[in-house]
Amino acid sequence: MSAAKKFDAIIIGCGQAGPPLAGRLTAAGQTVALIERKLVGGTCVNTGCKPTKTMVASAYAAHLARTGADYGVSTGKVSVDMKAVKARKDKVTLDSRASLEDWIAGMKGCTLYRGHASFEGPHEVRVGDDLLHGERIFINVGGRANIPDMPGIGDIEYLTNTSMMEVDCLPRHLVVVGGSYIGLEFAQMYRRFGSDVTVVEKGPRLISREDEEVSEAVKGILEHEGIKLRLNAECISFAAHPDGVTVGVDCTSGDRAVTGSHVLLAIGRKPNTDDLGLDKAGVHTDKRGYIEVDDHLRTNVPHIWAMGDCNGKGAFTHTAYNDFEIVAANLLDNDKRKVTDRIEAYALYIDPPLGRAGMTEAAARKSGRKVLVGQRPMTRVGRAVEKGETLQRAMHIHPTVSELLPTIAQELKPLA
Repeated sequence: MSAAKKFDAIIIGCGQAGPPLAGRLTAAGQTVALIERKLVGGTCVNTGCKPTKTMVASAYAAHLARTGADYGVSTGKVSVDMKAVKARKDKVTLDSRASLEDWIAGMKGCTLYRGHASFEGPHEVRVGDDLLHGERIFINVGGRANIPDMPGIGDIEYLTNTSMMEVDCLPRHLVVVGGSYIGLEFAQMYRRFGSDVTVVEKGPRLISREDEEVSEAVKGILEHEGIKLRLNAECISFAAHPDGVTVGVDCTSGDRAVTGSHVLLAIGRKPNTDDLGLDKAGVHTDKRGYIEVDDHLRTNVPHIWAMGDCNGKGAFTHTAYNDFEIVAANLLDNDKRKVTDRIEAYALYIDPPLGRAGMTEAAARKSGRKVLVGQRPMTRVGRAVEKGETLQRAMHIHPTVSELLPTIAQELKPLA
């Protein structure tokens, strides 16, 4: 058996934190093994932000065309070519992935390994026939759709946010199980493409992490566009049907089931940590499989860190990238940045989009802090009224220039 190839650092996963950390480490003269078992770019580039927001933009264009008469613009009958929508989405994703791969290829001292990584010891990671030794190891393996063991789930075909990216036809009736950000974005998107859409949510309201009036406002926006909602669906079950899939939604009252041509499961996420061999490295996880880390994202094994979705500290691109910034600051800049210094930021990309920074009102009240609360409806904002963006027709906020401002600021240098 050949000896292990030695590196200053091993990074497992090419999501939003892995490649920039490889860039910083190699720029500092270190050797890095970067491992990816599937697609460079992780969730954001391949099945999350990039492709879904590209499709949201297509859905927005269809919606704006249909409502053009409200602005005095007649467009006639509007049709959506789903194959063209998918092709546009695929190009955006492929271009982004290719750009990232080119960047990695240009990193002096970085070797990209393609394959599944598993620990064989605290410092050893195997990828296929290659055994790698890293003085430091950084885990950035992300997460995947959670598929609970619900009655009948094994008897049907279903979609997740990943497999939804391969759909190139218009579902006749899309049933979305899950009333949080992933489910609601797909629900409005496909309703605007022309599908009948029903959202099934186990809880009493949508996006339960938000304040009640926010949930109610979002509910009104979706219902106004013809999306049907089934809340308090305590007894969700599935069964095959000649027309697709029947989803049981209620055990006691109302229509007890809804039948759709397609079912999308959007019931949370789970970390990709179950097949890493973490026990061989001595790395601890919690009962849900998330890797336990301290305020600097270090695991219980001092030379191993975990970044991104797999550490349970956030489930967004911006939190994963901020994890990279925290790790790099502590290791390379003598800057003691901490996870607990992070201000929560959250976005829901329906139209109009929901954005939040910091606590909800409910969380602020629960904390006992003295707070000030103010509200301003868009119907009382002159510019919003002029543009017809008082509620249903606000322009999407992604991508934005503002999200790049911190990166630009970090790269500021004195004039030569």
